[in-house]
Amino acid sequence: MSEKAIALKERYLRLKSQQPNLRIRNCADQLGVSEAELLATRVGEGVTRLRPDFEGILKRVPELGHVMALTRNDDVVHERKGEYLNGSFGPHASLFVGEDIDLRIFLSAWASAFAVEEEGHGGKLRKSLQFFGKDGLALHKVYLEGKSNAAAYDSIVAEFRDSEQSPEVTVTPAPAPAAELPDSEIDVDGFRQAWRDLKDTHDFFGMLRKYKVTRTQAMRLAPAGIYAVKVGNSALREVFSRVAERGVPIMVFVGNPGIIQIHTGPVRKLVDHGEWFNVLDPDFNLHLREPAIVQSWVVRKPTEDGTVTSLELFNAADELIATIFGKRKPGIPEMEEWREVVAEVESLFETVNA
Repeated sequence: MSEKAIALKERYLRLKSQQPNLRIRNCADQLGVSEAELLATRVGEGVTRLRPDFEGILKRVPELGHVMALTRNDDVVHERKGEYLNGSFGPHASLFVGEDIDLRIFLSAWASAFAVEEEGHGGKLRKSLQFFGKDGLALHKVYLEGKSNAAAYDSIVAEFRDSEQSPEVTVTPAPAPAAELPDSEIDVDGFRQAWRDLKDTHDFFGMLRKYKVTRTQAMRLAPAGIYAVKVGNSALREVFSRVAERGVPIMVFVGNPGIIQIHTGPVRKLVDHGEWFNVLDPDFNLHLREPAIVQSWVVRKPTEDGTVTSLELFNAADELIATIFGKRKPGIPEMEEWREVVAEVESLFETVNA
């Protein structure tokens, strides 16, 4: 172990002794390093470095059976229990599409993987597979549950164990996002017409890229009318309260550069804890740092199945941190119950756009 790694490990252990309940991501933030760098200092002590054969590992994850999938960004944590089903792998994106665990995966952003054994709640040993980006950011984690196949986990770790068990990882800072073009350089009329002409929600990102428009810029430049309506930043709370009370099933998208994780179904138990707004249901947990929301927009996109409505939440860096839709599938129109909820919440914030 290099002197640098030894020093980092000592700083980590000292911080943990002072704040034993501090999560590793928060430790990394306080120490000015990435989570991957911090985790690597524990290689050989409950942590095993895996070969970066991410597709190979993921193809075996369904063998684990019932697990908990975790995806997060700086402001939102999305945890969903279930099985990894119907995996498919392509050059640009890979998928797992099940009733419970639903993922869109971008493996080009993945850089390292570890198997982790650590003490969980009640002193029980908790096992997981953890994946990180080039900048050391945690992209996705798979946690074993009581019903998981532990033998399959051990087999995966044995097969993909890296011959090099270094306690260090090389990280590359994420490139700064491209500067937003001035509105005067955007073909605004063409962009607005392209929005009106949308046939599928999946074409929205391609439209932004074609017209070189950032997502928050798109909200400002949207066609006049109902296409993008700015609402107050308590809209998330208002929407969740209504859908929980009425049993309206929704879709909650949370992502980072390497993956998008989706919950489809109802939400029931809503709990505040400090600055975090939480959903604490048996199979779905969401933890959202509410003060991080600095822009909230109701967004409507035309499709061949009719208009699709979402609530999009952005942080101070203009990053999309979460998106909420009503439950839907291609070929099926959006639920009226969802539209009613959104319309009610919009009406609460009419002065935002006055």
